[in-house]
Amino acid sequence: MGKEINGQGEERTAFEIGVVVPKRAVKESDESADCVEVLVRKFKEAGLIVERVIGIADEFIKLAAPLETLGRAAAELQIKKPTQMGMDLQFEWDDVEAFVRQPDGSLFSWRERFHCFNHLIYGIVNKRNSAVTLKFDDKEFHWELGKSLLQMLEAEGIVKQVFPLHDEIKRKQLLRNWALNWSGFTSQPIDDIYSYFGTKVATYFAFLGMYTRWMLFPAVFGITLQMVNLRSSQSMVLPIFFISIILWAVMFFQFWRRKNAALLTRWQISYSGVADPGCKISGSDWNSLQSPVELIKKVETDRAREKEVFQRAEWFGHMMRFRNDVIILLSIICLQLPFELAYAHLYEVTHPIALKYGLTAIYLLAIQYFTKIGGKLSVKLIKYENNESTEYRADSLVYKVFGLYFMQSYIGVFYHALLHRDFKTLRQVLIQRLIVSLVLENLMENCIPYLKYSYRKFGVRNKKRREKGSSTGKIQFTSRVEKEYLKPSYSASIGEELEDGLFDDFLELALQFGMIMMFACAFPLAFAFAALNNVTEIRADALKLLAMLKRPVPRAAATIGAWLNIFQGKWKIEPGLAAILIMEHVLLLIKFGFSRFVPEEPAWVRANRMKKATHAQMCSKQLLRTFSGGEKMFVGSEKKSE
Repeated sequence: MGKEINGQGEERTAFEIGVVVPKRAVKESDESADCVEVLVRKFKEAGLIVERVIGIADEFIKLAAPLETLGRAAAELQIKKPTQMGMDLQFEWDDVEAFVRQPDGSLFSWRERFHCFNHLIYGIVNKRNSAVTLKFDDKEFHWELGKSLLQMLEAEGIVKQVFPLHDEIKRKQLLRNWALNWSGFTSQPIDDIYSYFGTKVATYFAFLGMYTRWMLFPAVFGITLQMVNLRSSQSMVLPIFFISIILWAVMFFQFWRRKNAALLTRWQISYSGVADPGCKISGSDWNSLQSPVELIKKVETDRAREKEVFQRAEWFGHMMRFRNDVIILLSIICLQLPFELAYAHLYEVTHPIALKYGLTAIYLLAIQYFTKIGGKLSVKLIKYENNESTEYRADSLVYKVFGLYFMQSYIGVFYHALLHRDFKTLRQVLIQRLIVSLVLENLMENCIPYLKYSYRKFGVRNKKRREKGSSTGKIQFTSRVEKEYLKPSYSASIGEELEDGLFDDFLELALQFGMIMMFACAFPLAFAFAALNNVTEIRADALKLLAMLKRPVPRAAATIGAWLNIFQGKWKIEPGLAAILIMEHVLLLIKFGFSRFVPEEPAWVRANRMKKATHAQMCSKQLLRTFSGGEKMFVGSEKKSE
């Protein structure tokens, strides 16, 4: 956290933003024309504290902001904050004592501070009467009138990246009290997580912790059913178990709503205050760069054109959505179904248990590749929809991608459950999937970020050695900011422009929940496996966020959004997804219909087989009678000889 109350009651200022620029081959003699020097000077004029760090391959500018600088920026942004009177009012720096502080004692939340930082650094514009010529390594750039300096340098490739920095003191405290604290089981410092990562990450971990604690009841029930030999009463106990877990799920989600409301109240967050506008009207983005009043004036200039534009945008969006849905549908039919059927067939003909585990691991890796393709198609599909806000756009993406993941993850299980109706094979499939996914997903979540980080460090070292012309000598990364820059970002696998890494984490939980709820009666121990996985997931995700990834960009979220509807089975089905589901059921009906109306063997073959079976039965009876008669004759001859 950037602001922390010290012993004197003042807030400690920490560096929270990092700006990356390349090392200069030639230092400009005229610093007034050097674009990096100008950028640093403008940062200082904006009231920011600047520290420059020279790394191995790049130069880093660390930024911190005194409380007054953030307060002035919050007032300019007209941020609403709760007051001591119980009302939400626009923040004013002169009346700072009237506003309620955060649970950790700081004045602004991490999301508010990040918003203020963006306003300060991207709000540096050319206010002179003409363009300014800037230089970098003998290259000239023109800073146009009214243009943002940082955006211009990003477009020219001078500024490589702007990213949030970890606060080392707070990070180590969370590592000690949260990520490495296994004795706490599911207990977590939720308020500290909120203060450091923001609302969305804290809400995810609060949901995961509560979900894992509540899972102990069905886990104990399932272990009891598995260990106790019920015999004849099993047909009565399993329905009771199924009804009990349905009631458990209903109660859990109701109590989660209560907990979510309590957390929002404690964090001073209102539902209306977290929506990010993102509606598109007539091709324009409805965001902070252009006010709704200006957009309305632009549209109202011509009423007839307004109606035409809206109608064209509406129908064009529908047509493009339908086109992309058809593409996804054909991809599923042509690629996914044959792959699933091939896996199911190979699973049946494979006998050694070790090979089945290996086949399941390969299958899970393969479906991840298929689902990423479907997810990226869904991201493209979202771009053609006129959603009211970024929240609606994110929810639409969640519904589409989960529908694809749902089918691609469960088709193989449904194949064993519905077509073969082999209870033993179904249980083996569930056990192997839960065990392999537990090991595989945790390894991938933690190993892949570390491998990416190691590969980037290796690339920087190699580049430095080539510049020196020597392949010997050890190159050490001494600056913490450079190490953070080389770490991967916390982004979704389907595209970071719409969602962060929580998309994948929630998706994993939703697929797990669907698995254990739909097939609990076939394998009651599934809840125990899921509880064990989630306890590990809490610590693994915490370690990943604190040690292996960059600090996430805070995103607004009052609830877990569309994921709650998915967990409760109330998720909205898009037209394209509905078409996919209908097509899937139609294919199953066609399969059943052909199996009923088109026999597997002709009538004459079946008659010949029955004739041979009858003849073989008659012959076997005659042989049995002959054998019995011969045995009787043999016994009678023995008696006569005696």
